Amino acid sequence: MKPSLQLRIGPSLTMTPQLQQAIRLLQLSSIELQIEIQEALESNMMLELDDSDQKKTDDSANGSETETLEPDLIKETDATDNVTDLSQTTIPDELPVDSGWDTIYDSIPNYTKNSGDKSTYDGFENQAPGKNSLREHLEEQLNLLKITDSDKVIALTIIDSLNDDGYLNGSLEDILAVVAEALDDVGIEEVEAVLSMIQGLGPPGVGARDIKECLSLQLKQYDVATPRLPEAERLITHYLDLLAAHDYKQLMRKMKLGQAALTEVITLIQSMNPRPGNAISDAHTEYVMPDVYVKKVKGVWKVDLNTDGIPNLRVNVAYTNLIRRADNSNDNVSLKSHLQEARWFIKSIRSRSETLLRVATCIVERQRAFLEYGTEAMKPLVLHDVAETLGMHESTISRVTTRKYIHTPRGIFELKYFFSSHVGTNYGGTCSSTAIRALIKKLIIAETPDQPLSDSKIATILKDQGINVARRTVAKYREEMALPPSNKRKRLA
Repeated sequence: MKPSLQLRIGPSLTMTPQLQQAIRLLQLSSIELQIEIQEALESNMMLELDDSDQKKTDDSANGSETETLEPDLIKETDATDNVTDLSQTTIPDELPVDSGWDTIYDSIPNYTKNSGDKSTYDGFENQAPGKNSLREHLEEQLNLLKITDSDKVIALTIIDSLNDDGYLNGSLEDILAVVAEALDDVGIEEVEAVLSMIQGLGPPGVGARDIKECLSLQLKQYDVATPRLPEAERLITHYLDLLAAHDYKQLMRKMKLGQAALTEVITLIQSMNPRPGNAISDAHTEYVMPDVYVKKVKGVWKVDLNTDGIPNLRVNVAYTNLIRRADNSNDNVSLKSHLQEARWFIKSIRSRSETLLRVATCIVERQRAFLEYGTEAMKPLVLHDVAETLGMHESTISRVTTRKYIHTPRGIFELKYFFSSHVGTNYGGTCSSTAIRALIKKLIIAETPDQPLSDSKIATILKDQGINVARRTVAKYREEMALPPSNKRKRLA
């Protein structure tokens, strides 16, 4: 066969750079979008913040303030009034200047968040607190103790062997093997003595080798006059496995205690922290900025975008006037390129806001019962339902609802929260899986403490209410809500 060239004409989809940019901005969270906007402002000379609304507000405020002055109090200032006599023996505290603060420094941005008719500054809420890790916390206490250099090496090795919960990983023999490489004539007794010293540091219970030792160390911190302290020590030492199994009848028989006395002992044990290392955590609190606000106005649910986190952008007019049509120089081509990118970036931001508002409005219309009555009234909803209603693709709905949050009178939720599968009912309708989870949690909260409901019993109760759900489905939903099984929920009444 001879090689030849053929020309074919046919439709095809191409991902233009502008479309790729719009899709990428659509899936960004509000925090990531702010970072993207800041980077665009720093890299594109044609982009600038549109603070015209703020200037109008400031000008109107200044104008109203000037109008309140009396005419006879306004006078022209002579230039000689600002001349200071150099022969004065004392210098005034403030000398006259020929410039103001605003002419030298940029104005402070207005970081306000409108909540109804109030404006509050929330800039300090997202400041990350300076927390130390568990290792740093223990080292600070260790530096206050008068110990030898060898004991300090052993102590640091033990601290490095602690996990995030504060428990000791490995045995004392392993620690001795590590320390022996740097120190000579070190025995297991010295390692155990240093471990006892570490266990005396805070938080109480740190450095324990198991849960029994952890609770015993914390009991030593209590006052000797604490009620039921000897019984708690005895239970932890001999019958902790029965407490873990919730076998209260055998506990009462072996400890020879009544139900009220055993309840006091268990309450004392439950007041302690089985994971003392979690009390010293270096994890930072992450705050959520809602993208959409929902409120009820005159009986109608209204959806509004949160525009506080997204600054208004515009094209710089001064640089735009420098562009010449017939000029093909590098500077002119660069200006044209930056202008096109700026226009597409502003258009993508607006498209993102419009799409987010449309999707949020559609979700609110579908889940109006949730806003009125709570989680138990949640309706089944999938991505296809919203995509079909708005005439969009399911992937677009998925990008819009990922890491986007909505502020409702019932709390702040991710938009993904309102999507759930459906379960059939005896009446031919459907029930949302989110509503079923709420019903299961409600039944567990209202159950008798000494006779908790099993998964089969919960499935039977839901079936009596017309919801066809299997026992394994109940167990699945219960585990997703981090609720223990019935044998672990059993407690004294």
